[in-house]
Amino acid sequence: MIPFLDLKKINEPYETAFQEKLKVILDTGWYILGNEVQEFETSFANYCGTKYCVGVGNGFDALVLIFKGYFQLGKLQKGDEVIVPANTYIASILAILQADLIPVLVEPKLETYNINPDLISQKITSKTKAILVVHLYGQLAEMDAIHKIAVSNDLLVVEDAAQAHGAIRNQESVISNQKSSVAYSFYPGKNLGALGDGGAVTTNDFELAKVIQSLRNYGSETKYYNDYVGINSRLDELQAAFLNVKLPFLDAENEKRRTIAKRYLSEIKNDKIILPTVSLLGTKQSNHVFHLFVIRTQNRLDLQDYLDRNGVQTVIHYPVPPHNQKALSPETSGWNHLSFPITEKIHDEVLSLPISPVLTDDEVGFIIAILNQY
Repeated sequence: MIPFLDLKKINEPYETAFQEKLKVILDTGWYILGNEVQEFETSFANYCGTKYCVGVGNGFDALVLIFKGYFQLGKLQKGDEVIVPANTYIASILAILQADLIPVLVEPKLETYNINPDLISQKITSKTKAILVVHLYGQLAEMDAIHKIAVSNDLLVVEDAAQAHGAIRNQESVISNQKSSVAYSFYPGKNLGALGDGGAVTTNDFELAKVIQSLRNYGSETKYYNDYVGINSRLDELQAAFLNVKLPFLDAENEKRRTIAKRYLSEIKNDKIILPTVSLLGTKQSNHVFHLFVIRTQNRLDLQDYLDRNGVQTVIHYPVPPHNQKALSPETSGWNHLSFPITEKIHDEVLSLPISPVLTDDEVGFIIAILNQY
């Protein structure tokens, strides 16, 4: 069986360096917000081309803390509306709800699976204060168009880049924009994954970074003195150490993902399978880092069963759209009656193929051959 994702194999090359980092931490006896976190925050900010990075407990908290930070700065208030893609992992929407804001769902483009900028304006009301953009599967959304809408309507832009570490915009800068704040997840399966939970916020906004630094630590800058009603969401020192080991190799691993994706796109020849639409593929700098390679088919379960019987493990990202989840039933937000046909079509048809830096050429060739025989 070719596994969908082999985390043990992905992390094996770093094992010696991980052990060395562990020994350093044990020797220093400093386990929370120490040198490793500071080093990672500096390195990741530099990598992303931003001034500030704040390490937090996970990607979900990164989103929540951005919203709560804007609350403290007076840029958001309870009940404000946030535009968000209907086609996303539910965490994006839960973060908005967790921050006492109101999600307003917008359909994606079927070709890219990302939010359709042409549909955003019609959802903007006097209560709309922000757009939460999700770079789904590792492909950047259409940020130039989205920023134009945001500027003309005086809206904040928040980016959920949990699946888009290292993606390039306009072939010039890594995924972070002067006008945006960006949330990252370092969940083990991400392109830059820790060995446990972890997350970060990157921004060029000094005041926002300063507030989030406090909010993540009980709302405190100085021990026992609390300026805000904060939470406990600090990037773990050990996970930061592991991320410091892996960050220098992120671009090379992303490039391996692009190489595999290029083979999939050029060699899979089956009318029953719809391949993703990707721009700039094959260039050194791409707006897609292929956290996932997602195909579509009308008979998904049949194809998934066929692949499983032939030794290829796949995963569905995601089987149920957020607005149809029980958590968002009439007793809560009352969304289950809403209709988002493009989102629903995507969730009914998508299937994710194996794609990772440790997938071999022979394994890729085998997967392609099996798909072509379906």
